[in-house]
Amino acid sequence: MVSRLVLGCGSVGRTLVSELADRPGTVLVCCADEHRIETLRSDRVTARLADPTDPETLAAVERSIDIVVVADDDPATNRAAAELAREHHPDAFVLAYAGEEPAVETRLQIESIADRLVDREATVAGDLVERIGEASMRPRRLRRVLRSIDGPLAVVTHDNPDPDAIASALALCKVARTVGREAEICYFGEITHQENRALINVLDVELRELEPGDIDEYDGIALVDHSRPGVNDQLPEDTPVDVLIDHHPPRAPVEARFVDLRSDVGATSTLLVEYLRQLGIEIDETVATALLYGIRVDTDDFRREASTVDFDAAAYLLPFTDESVLERIATPSMSAETLETMARAITNREVRGSVLVSHIEELHERDALAQSADQLLDIEGVRTTLVYGIIDGTVYCSGRTRGATLDIGETLRDAFDRIGSGGGHADMAGAQIPLGLLGENEEAALSEIVHDLIVERFFTAIDSRPDARSVGPFADEGGDADDEGSPRD
Repeated sequence: MVSRLVLGCGSVGRTLVSELADRPGTVLVCCADEHRIETLRSDRVTARLADPTDPETLAAVERSIDIVVVADDDPATNRAAAELAREHHPDAFVLAYAGEEPAVETRLQIESIADRLVDREATVAGDLVERIGEASMRPRRLRRVLRSIDGPLAVVTHDNPDPDAIASALALCKVARTVGREAEICYFGEITHQENRALINVLDVELRELEPGDIDEYDGIALVDHSRPGVNDQLPEDTPVDVLIDHHPPRAPVEARFVDLRSDVGATSTLLVEYLRQLGIEIDETVATALLYGIRVDTDDFRREASTVDFDAAAYLLPFTDESVLERIATPSMSAETLETMARAITNREVRGSVLVSHIEELHERDALAQSADQLLDIEGVRTTLVYGIIDGTVYCSGRTRGATLDIGETLRDAFDRIGSGGGHADMAGAQIPLGLLGENEEAALSEIVHDLIVERFFTAIDSRPDARSVGPFADEGGDADDEGSPRD
């Protein structure tokens, strides 16, 4: 619930309070005008007779405040109240009215303190309230939660992190350090994709590969680019989470002290750009380059699920980036083993209509699944791909679709959520299925069992989805679905 504090309540303040009182959340007005206080109380607005420039007035406010509105008619009063607001509620959004005929110096002083300054000519109450809504409060809530953490913060990416996850974690660590919190990028698994390694090596990004039990060394936990402990990371499922920022739509509710889940943007990096901008944090070349590359990768160079917010974030980052460094990251050399793995995926392909399924035997690099799924999508007539392989007792799948209305993320959820986990975007997704007792079978038998399991569940899920029956990837094949038999997830 949004909590708002109004300091001073002149003519402009009264208009704003009337607008705020009709909005969800709480409003507390502190004003030295006894008549105005009585009027507000008669309108059922919580109001206190108090001097808005007295430190004791601010100290008496026990609740945490999201928004402070400074709105006396006297410019000097507004300047003093704004200073106190910033001191007592450093994470709140401060909207300050300049007052009646303010001196130039006073106006500049108020402007330097407040997040937004308004003059009488600009005071349209409804418009101002909209501007200080959820988008303005998110960064301050994030900073408040980070400041409340007593010790070091672990910013945990999903397993085998991709550029979007790495860049988002790097930016969140930067935000945490601005409030005096030590933060470290952490991950489980391996970083094998050549572009991911290039990002880390070229930008000299420090990450910690976690082992079981290491997470106990941290006092705070943040998840970026995924939203549930124990799913696509190796944290215990009951791990309490302080901060969660992701752009993948979850199938079930998620919990954290601070949650920002917005699936209407193409990359988590885009969300972190918003925080850096709104908190006024200077973006250095390393962070800017990582974030821009994260956005480019997750949106496939703005061809996949890109929004206007992604374009805006990229435009903001561009002046801070080094284009030569971006080029070095984007065009790394590919190992012979990766090429051989992709060749095996091509050899093992099985095509039904416009859907291709393949497997990689002796999988060593999980990132090779995503690369193979991308490459196989270029085969003529293929619109949907699924490539799977086994590493350390877990089946990993990577799915892609192009030019079709089939939602591959929902399809993998439908297919594998009951025996593992699956999901992602409409055109790119991944899944994980622990083998459990199946892993005790002989290798040849296990390979056949896994193949039958994956293929049957995948095609059954496709067959059951309404988006695949009439307008899905099978529509152009002249038959129906019954006859057709996470960016680097």
